[in-house]
Amino acid sequence: MKRRNTDISHKKSKRQLRSVFLILTAAIMAIVVAITILLEWAVMSTGWIDATFQQAAWAIVAVAVGFVSILAGIGLSLLASRIIMRPMNDLLDGMHRLSMGEFDTRITYNKGPSDIQKIYDGFNALAQELKSVEIFRSDFINNFSHEFKTPVNSINGLIGLLKEKDLPREKQLEYLAVIEEETRRLSLITTNILDLSKLDNQGILTNMTEYNVSEQIRMCVLFLEKQWTQKNLNLSMDFDDYTISADEDMMKQVWFNLLDNAIKFSNEGGELGVAIQKADDALLVKIYNDGPEIPEADRERIFGKFYQTDKTHSQYGNGIGLSIVKRIVELHEGTVSAGRENDKTVFTVAIPM
Repeated sequence: MKRRNTDISHKKSKRQLRSVFLILTAAIMAIVVAITILLEWAVMSTGWIDATFQQAAWAIVAVAVGFVSILAGIGLSLLASRIIMRPMNDLLDGMHRLSMGEFDTRITYNKGPSDIQKIYDGFNALAQELKSVEIFRSDFINNFSHEFKTPVNSINGLIGLLKEKDLPREKQLEYLAVIEEETRRLSLITTNILDLSKLDNQGILTNMTEYNVSEQIRMCVLFLEKQWTQKNLNLSMDFDDYTISADEDMMKQVWFNLLDNAIKFSNEGGELGVAIQKADDALLVKIYNDGPEIPEADRERIFGKFYQTDKTHSQYGNGIGLSIVKRIVELHEGTVSAGRENDKTVFTVAIPM
């Protein structure tokens, strides 16, 4: 199918070349004939040469003009096909291949006008973006299916075990507890995906207020008290009060997700801390722990949907929380990043003030 479409494209290109050739040839002949007629009229009107000689000269000039016109038309057609039509044909062929799903398609242009090179560069950039989107879409579907399929299969298997008549009461309660946890996971995945979909389609913030962000972070830490006390974490929460203009509910979700993530990956009996400081026109909030270092290659990728650097912690989340964090911060025209400072894993949020 692809070969057939390519052949059709080449046939169209040949027809275009023939059309250009005919048009250019006709135009040149018309110009030369017009010039010749003007010259003939000028000679006749002045009476420089007798009529018989003029007619013979006219015939010779007409034949020469026709021959020269044909050669000029051929030359200009070839030149036009090389300078204009060939790059356009390459571009059309590349666009066709992209439409067929060949996102590795790239076109090169080594000689010629810089404007055509810019068009080629734009095409290649577009092809790269389409390839990235396709990879993301494929990964998203695969990861999403996996995240849903795992708890569903677990629930389905446990329900089959619960149907056994002689199953002890202790086992029943144990299986029901697992089913409850897996159901909670499904609910969390659904909620996060809905939240992320809503944020992805939101372009402006309409609920901006001035509020004390320091107090908000303290409340989030208290809300997660059960989690960090179970791991015997030592808190470091020494910071002043700061006020920002933001969507309070959205920013609460940012702090909650980052603190929850920091607790999950903290070492038993380790440190969990928050630092807040001003820098230029932004407020920097740093949430850190003494957990394992995030590989440098993964520090940007962890903000992608469903991406998890440590698969051993996958039962605690689904790789969407940091995507939500990044989108909320971007809506506030801020930035979020992960790094390593003083042997601590640090997530830094910069919010304009």
